[in-house]
Amino acid sequence: MLKSLISGETVYPASMVIPNINKTVCISGHRKNKITPYMCNTAYSQITYSAVKLMLYRYIDMAVECGYEIFISGLAGGTDLWAAEYVIEKKKRNSRITLISMMPFLRHAEFFSSYDKKMLAEIEKNSDYLVTVNENPDIMYGKSVYENCSPVLYRNRNYCMVDKSSAVIAFYDNKSSFSGTSQTINYAYRNGRKIYSFDMNDVFRVIDIAGTNIRRIGQEILFIKNVFDAPQ
Repeated sequence: MLKSLISGETVYPASMVIPNINKTVCISGHRKNKITPYMCNTAYSQITYSAVKLMLYRYIDMAVECGYEIFISGLAGGTDLWAAEYVIEKKKRNSRITLISMMPFLRHAEFFSSYDKKMLAEIEKNSDYLVTVNENPDIMYGKSVYENCSPVLYRNRNYCMVDKSSAVIAFYDNKSSFSGTSQTINYAYRNGRKIYSFDMNDVFRVIDIAGTNIRRIGQEILFIKNVFDAPQ
C-alpha cells in the first residue's frame, strides 16, 4: 500500500479512479513565481496573487453552477493547490462536489517550500481520492538515463487529468509555450475537451477597473458572465 510522504495518507493508482467524465473538470495553471505583478511593480505582488486566486475561484464557481461536480488537481504549487483548497471549502457546502488529487509521482513535493508542504498535507487529508500516476516509490523527475529517473512524469500526470475530464480550467499565459499548462491545454484541444481559460491580461483588466482594493476586485470578478456550457 502506497503512502504519501507528506501527509501519510493512502495513495491509490490513478487507473483505479474512473469518474463521470462529463461532469469532471481538471485544473491547470502557473506556479506563483510565474505570476507577473500588476504594473510589473513588486509592491503589487500580493494584490495580484489575490486577484488571480479570486479569478480562479470564480471559474470553479461557474463550473459548479453549470453542473460540474468532480474536480481534478495536479497538486503543483500555485494554481493547483489554490484550486484544491477552494474545492475543499465548496465541498463543505455541497456534498456532491468531489476532489481528486493527482500527484505525478510520490516524491514530487520534495522541493516544495515548507508552506506549500503544509498546504499540500491538508489538501491530501481532505481529498476524496488521492492518486498517483506512477506507483514507483523511488522514481524522480529527470532526463538521466539512470534507473528510477524519468522525463515524462509530469506529462503523464497532465495527460491523465485530461483523459479523465471533459473540460479544463486553466490559468494560462500563452507566452509560456513550453509550460506544463500549455502542454495540458494542447493535449486537451487535440482530444476535443472544452477549455476555459484566463490569463494575466484578464486579471490586470479587473485591477484597472477596480483599483487595488481587494474587496472591489472581488466584486468585479463576481459579476463576470458564466462562460461554461452545461455538461452533457
